[in-house]
Amino acid sequence: MDGFNFKDRYNVDDLRLVVKVLRSENGCPWDKVQTHETLKKDFLEEVYEVIEAIDANSVPMLREELGDVLLQVVFHADIEEDAGAFNLDDVADEVCKKLIERHPHVFGELSLETPEEVLKSWDSIKKEKKQQSFTDTLNAVPKVFPALMRAQKLGKRASRAGMDFTDANGAFDSLRSEVSEAEAAVISGDTQAIAEELGDILFSCVNVARLSGLDAEELLTASSNKFINRFSAVEDMVRQDGKEMTSLSIDELDSYWKKAK
Repeated sequence: MDGFNFKDRYNVDDLRLVVKVLRSENGCPWDKVQTHETLKKDFLEEVYEVIEAIDANSVPMLREELGDVLLQVVFHADIEEDAGAFNLDDVADEVCKKLIERHPHVFGELSLETPEEVLKSWDSIKKEKKQQSFTDTLNAVPKVFPALMRAQKLGKRASRAGMDFTDANGAFDSLRSEVSEAEAAVISGDTQAIAEELGDILFSCVNVARLSGLDAEELLTASSNKFINRFSAVEDMVRQDGKEMTSLSIDELDSYWKKAK
C-alpha cells in the first residue's frame, strides 16, 4: 500500500497503524465493517487459544496467540477512537492507574507480605472504590463466563461476606443432600424439578472443588479428556477383536470400558 512503511520488525504503534489502515476507507472490505458485536466470538476464541498455548507449554504458540488477543484489543479501541469515545492510550492510562491504586504495597507505604494479603487488599480497595454491596459483587461476575467458572467465582465472593461452608466436608454434606433431592425429582418424573436439582448438584460440586483448593473448570476439562482417552482405548480394543462398537450391547461395551480403566 502506498505510504505504508514496511519494516523488518514492527512494534505496538505499528500494529495500531496497521489496524487503522485496514479499517480505512480504502482498506479491507471485511475489516472496515466489523463492530464490537461481530467480533465478540472471535475475541473469546482468541483468549481460549492463549489458554491452550499455556496448557501446551508452547512458547511460539503463546507468542502468536497473545498477538491475536492484542490485535483484538487494538481493533476494539480503534473502533471507539473513530467514534470519538476513547483510544488505546486511554485504555492503557486507565489500567495503569488501576494497577497503581490497587498496589499500595508497591507504589505506596502499605506493607503486605503474602499473596493472600495482597488479594484481600485488592478486593477491599475495589469494593470501596466502586461502592459495591456484596450482592453487587455477585452481579458483577459476567454472565457470559463458562458456568463452572461463574459458579466458582460466585462462591468465592459470597465467602467474603461470611456466607460459606466451614470446609470441604461441609460442602460435601450439602452435595449429598442435593443428590438425594435430585434422586427424588428423577423418581417423580418432574422435569422442572430434575433440572433445578441437577443444577444444585453442579453448584455443590463446584463448592467442594473450591474449598478443596481446586478449579472446577479445570477438573471437568481433565475428566472430559480422560473420557476421550478411555473411549479411544475401548474403540481400539473392539477393533482389535474384529468387532464394531455399534454391534455390541451396552453390557459388552461396559466390559471393554472396565478393561480400559
